[in-house]
This record gives sequence, C-alpha cells and structure tokens, in this order.
Amino acid sequence: MSETLTPGVVRARPGERVVVGLSGGVDSAVTAWLLKQQGCEVIGLFMKNWEDDDDSEYCSTRQDWIDAASVADVIGIDIEAVNFAAEYRERVFAAFLAEYQAGRTPNPDVLCNAEIKFKAFLDHAMRLGAERIATGHYARVRAVIDQGEPRVELLRGLDAGKDQSYFLHRLTQAQLSRALFPVGELHKREVREIAARLALPNAAKKDSTGICFIGERPFREFLNRYLPTQPGPILDDRGALVGEHVGLAFYTLGQRKGIGIGGTRGGSGDPWFVARKDMARNTLYVVQGHDHPWLCSDALVASDAHWIGGRPPAQGESIGAKTRYRQSDARGLIEPVTEARFNLRFDAPQWAATPGQSAVLYRSEVCLGGGVIEASIPS
Repeated sequence: MSETLTPGVVRARPGERVVVGLSGGVDSAVTAWLLKQQGCEVIGLFMKNWEDDDDSEYCSTRQDWIDAASVADVIGIDIEAVNFAAEYRERVFAAFLAEYQAGRTPNPDVLCNAEIKFKAFLDHAMRLGAERIATGHYARVRAVIDQGEPRVELLRGLDAGKDQSYFLHRLTQAQLSRALFPVGELHKREVREIAARLALPNAAKKDSTGICFIGERPFREFLNRYLPTQPGPILDDRGALVGEHVGLAFYTLGQRKGIGIGGTRGGSGDPWFVARKDMARNTLYVVQGHDHPWLCSDALVASDAHWIGGRPPAQGESIGAKTRYRQSDARGLIEPVTEARFNLRFDAPQWAATPGQSAVLYRSEVCLGGGVIEASIPS
C-alpha cells in the first residue's frame, strides 16, 4: 500500500498531482472538478485506443475528444491526448477475438481496465509525475490493515444501480493503491446535478453502452470483419433441426434476439433462447422458454482467478456472486481448487451463466475478485 494511504476510504489530499482519465463523459468530467475543488493539481488525459474506422458513425472518438477538451477548458485544467491503440489491440482486442473464436463470450471492459486504464494509462501518468490517477468509475477504495499488513480493498459504489466494481475486479494492490474514484461516493443523479450547475458542455450527454473504446456499432457486422463465418445447424433440445446459424462466435448463451428461427416454431409459441454450443460439431442448440432447464445452472467452474487481497476466500464460505454486470448478488458456497481456479455452488439456480464472462465475488460491500467462467453445471 502506498505510504500516503491511511486506514479508511481513500480520498485525495490537497496538493497532490492527480491525472484524470477524461473520456468525454459526464462522470469523468465531474471527477476532475471534484478533485480540483479538493485542492489537487489536476491534469486531464484523453485516451485514444481504437483507430480502425474511427471516422465512422459508430466511433465517437472525435466528438469525445471535443467534449473532453471543452470540459478541461471550463474546469480550468490542462489536458493531453495519448494514443494507446497499439496496446489495446495487443493486450485486449486480440484476446477478445480469440475468446469469441473459441465459442466463449468475453467481457472486454474487464480486460481493458486491467491492461489499459490501470496499466498503460497509470504508467503514463506516473511519467507525468502523478501521485494518483482518477477515473469516473462508480466504485470506492478503502485502506485497511489485514493480518498486520497494509492493504487496499475495492468497494461497491454507493449508487447500487451504477456500481462498476464488477469491471474492476482484476485490479491489483499496486493499481488500486494509486486509484481514486470520487463519483463512487455519489449517486448518478447528484453527478448530473453538479454537471448541470457548472454548465459543463456534456452535462446531458448519454452514457456510453458499447464495447470499451469501440462504440455502439452493429456487433455481428463488426465481428464479421475479424472472424471467419462457418454456418452450421441449429438444433432444439430434442435434436430436431430448426434452422441454420451463421457461425457460433456470433451467438451467446441466453441470447433471444437475432437467432433467426422465428418466435412460434416448434409448437409451444414461447421465444427461443441460445442454450448450448457444440464447437466440435459446429452446432448451436436452442430451447423455448426463459425458464428451460438447459438455461439454469446450479454451479459453475471458473479459471484465471484474481484475488484483490492476494488470497482466495475460505473453503465453503457463503459468498455473493455476480455472473453478469446487471445482476443482483446470488448467494453460493465457494470451493477454491487452487488460487487460480474455483467452483461456486449456488443456493438457487442461476440463469445463463456464460463461459467467457466474469464471475465476480463479494463479501458484503467488498469486491474480493473473481474469475472467468469456464463451464456451468446445469440444474
């Protein structure tokens, strides 16, 4: 833990040089203003991490830069633009494509935070003489003494509807000890009110919902540019042929829209959902009805685990878990196999626990870390 941290929720100290990741959005804009109000020497840093077709209607980099620069001008701070496109393609996008090609559904935002925002960006900020970095994430950091050793914990943001600790669960002690999340102590409504009161140019700007740094483009069309298509059969749970898929990489467990086989075919009239992928046979399995047993899991196996505190939870501990971002905690018992792998057995069946997505574990408000879902165990 940084020598500047004392036990309690970590906040900026007057006079500290803090480099803020200004994305062009309202959360990072208010983050910069809050830090300046607290007496910090604030520098804005705009990250450009995607260059392919960045002049298209789906890539907002140019407008985001204009918004970020305008915010810096209003707040009265310097801003620098830095290009991490090569690092993003090598550390994030290559893994993103490899996962899809293997039939899994990755979460690039998790890897982007670990490899770009809190690694490449952090390294650059340190070269600028920064003592801390800050982003507009809805999360908090708390310094503690754990078994006689100083550590930092990642906490949920106070706004439960906006909490983003899920996406930050792979950060290390070194990364978190340098990080500040000022809006994590606010609700989104308060952030909007501050931005409006300051007349920030992006006060009413919509939140981005697309892939990290790539934007809100038609996903199948985008993926098709980088991955080969290999059509194959779509079978139902009885093995009957109900259609043809365009390539297994383009589908994810629990998907309802875009399967292309209609809503009433098969007799029941219930909507179809993607339930399984057979990569060896290039076959997609679908079922009818949201509550079909194939869509529910009693347990999961996760690999590539990362523990923020340096060690996994205790064997058999009852834990809260999220298998996707927009989900309430699901209670379950953890069974660590090794520090890098764990099993999680749920108290109640969970819907569409998807290989490639993150299973993130919580002890009350503390995010412990998590792993990548390798397989789910059907009910």
